[in-house]
Amino acid sequence: MAAIEFCWTLALMSTSGCNGFSPEEIEAFWRDGFIVSRGLASPEMVDRMRRVTLDGLARRIEPLELEADLNYPGAPESRDAAGGGTVRRLKQAHARDYVFTEWLTDPALGDRMRQLLGPRLVCPLAHHNCIMTKEPRFSSDTGWHQDIRYWSFERPELVNAWLALGPEHPENGCLKVIPGSHRMAYEPSQFDAESFLRQDDPRNQPLIAAQQSVSLDPGDVLFFHCLTFHAASRNHSDQPKYSVVFTFHGGENRPRPGSRSASSPELLLS
Repeated sequence: MAAIEFCWTLALMSTSGCNGFSPEEIEAFWRDGFIVSRGLASPEMVDRMRRVTLDGLARRIEPLELEADLNYPGAPESRDAAGGGTVRRLKQAHARDYVFTEWLTDPALGDRMRQLLGPRLVCPLAHHNCIMTKEPRFSSDTGWHQDIRYWSFERPELVNAWLALGPEHPENGCLKVIPGSHRMAYEPSQFDAESFLRQDDPRNQPLIAAQQSVSLDPGDVLFFHCLTFHAASRNHSDQPKYSVVFTFHGGENRPRPGSRSASSPELLLS
C-alpha cells in the first residue's frame, strides 16, 4: 500500500520550558549518534501511557509480538513452552490511545527532531510505533544491530525517540549503544545471517568494548540515529520494563516503493 501522509496543525503546550537541543547537544548527537533529554515527557503523560500499556497487556490487545516469536537468547523456545505467551512488544502504539498522538505532536519532542532532520518532519507507522515490554524471567538478549537493517528509505537518515515509562538500567535491560558507530563503514562479513554484529570477529571486538549503557528515568528520552549500533540484555530484575518507541525522518527522505517501509501510512507532523 502506498504511504499516506496525515497532517495536523496543532498548537500544544510544551512539557518543558525549552523545546530545543543546545548547540552542544546537537554536536554531541552527530558525534556520538545519540543524546538523552531528561524529563522530556511529563509525569502525567508517562502515567497515561503506562495505563494504556498495562491494559493492553492484561487484555492482550492485538497486534502483539511475543518473545517466543523471535527466539532470541533467553526467550522461551516456543509459544507452548513455559513463558511462551510473554509479550515482547505492543505494536501499533499510535492507534492504541490518543496520548500517543499528543506525544508525537508535543513541541518538546518535535522541535528537537526538526533540529536533526529538518522542518518537514515525518513519522512512519511501518516501523517502531510500539511499546517495548521487557518482563522478568522470560525476556531475551538483543544483539548488536542497526535499525536501518529493517528499513528501506532513499537515505539512511532516520532518528529514533525511545521514551522510558519507568526506570531503565543495566539490571533490567536498558539499551546499550556504541558511540560514533553511525559514522563508520562495515564489511558484510562483520555481520551474521540476521545482520547482528558477530561478537567473535576481531574487527568488532574494539567496537563492542566501547559500549555505553544508557540509564533512563521515567520521562527521559534517548534519541539515536538509525545507524547507531545498540543492544540490550534481558531483564534480570523482578519488575517489568516498558518503553515507547517511534522513529522519524525528514520529508524529503521517502520510503522505497514496494518495500515494507512504504506499506503503512506516515504522519506528517507540522
